[in-house]
Amino acid sequence: MSMSEIARIREQIELECQALANMQLFSAVASYRSIRHHYDNLDRYREQLSMLVGEQEATKMVIDIYNEQIEKDNAVS
Repeated sequence: MSMSEIARIREQIELECQALANMQLFSAVASYRSIRHHYDNLDRYREQLSMLVGEQEATKMVIDIYNEQIEKDNAVS
């Protein structure tokens, strides 16, 4: 298992979650296509992670990162 590859994918997931959280601020103007693009990216990264850590762990990692980002944004708002 390549820890650097896992770290790289986790960073990409964090960036996608940040983008989604920012879109929530502007949900009235964010297009469905833009939002869908970020969720599709998250799923692609989850699939990449699943090859490294397994399906359940990859899904858990994505959900945990997403929830962390939402909590950060709620604390700031």
